[in-house]
Amino acid sequence: MERFAIDTCEEVILNGDRQNIRIRAAKEGLPVILFLHGGPGVCDRHFVLKNQSRLAEKYTMVCWDQRGSGKSYSPKIQEEALSVETYVDDAEALIDLLRARFHTEKVILSAHSWGTVLGTKLAVRCPEKIAAYVAQGMFIDGSENELESYLFCVREAERTGNKRAIKQLAGIRPENGRYPSDKAMMIQRNYLAKFGGGTYKKREGMFRSLLLPLLRSPEYKLRDIPKYAKGGLYLSKTLWNDVVAVSFQNISSLSVPLIVTQGAHDYNTPTKIAEEWFSQVQAPFKKWITFEESAHSPIFEEPEKWGREVEKALCEALEGNGGPASEAQRK
Repeated sequence: MERFAIDTCEEVILNGDRQNIRIRAAKEGLPVILFLHGGPGVCDRHFVLKNQSRLAEKYTMVCWDQRGSGKSYSPKIQEEALSVETYVDDAEALIDLLRARFHTEKVILSAHSWGTVLGTKLAVRCPEKIAAYVAQGMFIDGSENELESYLFCVREAERTGNKRAIKQLAGIRPENGRYPSDKAMMIQRNYLAKFGGGTYKKREGMFRSLLLPLLRSPEYKLRDIPKYAKGGLYLSKTLWNDVVAVSFQNISSLSVPLIVTQGAHDYNTPTKIAEEWFSQVQAPFKKWITFEESAHSPIFEEPEKWGREVEKALCEALEGNGGPASEAQRK
């Protein structure tokens, strides 16, 4: 059994809201890496800690269940006025808390999908607090993402001769990132999963891909599952219009090292759109890493490669860039 100097699950107050974080590190004094999960509302600490536990040997890993998500869920979330900026504010508050607690000027951000909406906004807002920004499932433009994701499903339905899919997808084309109904969006997402645009090799429905891993993980108790489900469903519906209105097409430069880890087959946040943006954005250090056997989540689709490549890229990015390159990182 692995032993860690820091291995805690605790609650913190962020902008007046009680939220849950999970911290793991092999020893004191390691650089901090904060994981920003996707969704909104789809926490992933169970995937991160299961598949990337070796990162705790060189980093202080912090997994955060965002406002109204997972262990941070409370029915009071439905009384709050929520926006994308609510979550950016929370994330910055957590960054400040971690900087003070671990006596470091900067933290590393590792963001996935919806988490990259927060991550990119943070990189623009407070670059002086961020040592490096690692993204996967890179969100660039809500409207363009959803249209390309939908068209991928239509193309695959026609290519495979799936008459039921062709019929169900007809007439639900998103406009400005918005589907005609919640049911229409679920139809598109189900075919996205079936055709390999969500997870490339292990193509499963939402129950097997989301709920079963929760039930099998020590990170969430049985009592946490209803909260996880309620938070995910509520937040995705409540924040959707705000999320798909986001576009980073006008961002031409970032002041932090940028590492993008993108699945070649990602049609949730389509790789083509992310790659076009990456090719023109300026950063003090930038690196694009393709995962040929992954779609939206290389962190668990190709976990060994993701951990290895991220560790290598962070060493390259932080050495000589004023980041927290510790002796542990150099070894």
